[in-house]
Amino acid sequence: MKTIVHKADSRGYADHGWLKSYHTFSFAGYQNPERMNFGVLRVLNDDIVQPKMGFGTHPHQNMEIISIPLKGALSHKDSMGNKQAIEVGEVQVMSAGTGLTHSEFNDSKTDEVNFLQLWIFPERAGVIPNYEQRKFDSKYQKNKLLTIVAPKDKQVNDALPINQQAYIHRSDIDSGKSVFQQVKNAGNGFYIFVIDGCIEVDGNILDNRDAVGVWETENLKIHAIKDSKVIVIEVPMD
Repeated sequence: MKTIVHKADSRGYADHGWLKSYHTFSFAGYQNPERMNFGVLRVLNDDIVQPKMGFGTHPHQNMEIISIPLKGALSHKDSMGNKQAIEVGEVQVMSAGTGLTHSEFNDSKTDEVNFLQLWIFPERAGVIPNYEQRKFDSKYQKNKLLTIVAPKDKQVNDALPINQQAYIHRSDIDSGKSVFQQVKNAGNGFYIFVIDGCIEVDGNILDNRDAVGVWETENLKIHAIKDSKVIVIEVPMD
């Protein structure tokens, strides 16, 4: 087993006034040759959007983009005709494929929006663009891993589809409990991001917004030192 730890305070940071963004991997003005990606996971941004502000219409191509709200709600519009809000408990997936444009806006007059934005390289380029969002019941992630995103050709229950052999799981783990996951595909690795709490993975202690990458292993064990919320991203490493 190999591991790499990314502490919260080692992330890139940008303050644009309307947007405060923490970058786990190189993004925009934050460029670190040692922090380009973890396998096909290219971007993991922890974004805070101010009231009545947002991302104007902009394009994407050949990328799987996943948004997970942690606080507040974002209003979404795109070139495929989708127009709806995404709220806490929901997950949004956009397969940009041959190309799309979209905007995301915080309609609240008083409250910030905090959401995670993930970019995953697709398995192949030039697919037809697709948009989906879904609400997941948090009771199904209590002390176990709930799959919220899975490969389009290997669907898992109600997981949202992407064009890559990658999986995203969420879990709320009580203090003293552990969750386990067996690797789905040989050669995949796990990237574990702590939303809140304190966990142990392979002897590494991780606090709020810390992360650890684990690969060359068939199994993953996450032990909660205190009540914790985590995202587990399983991706091909090459």
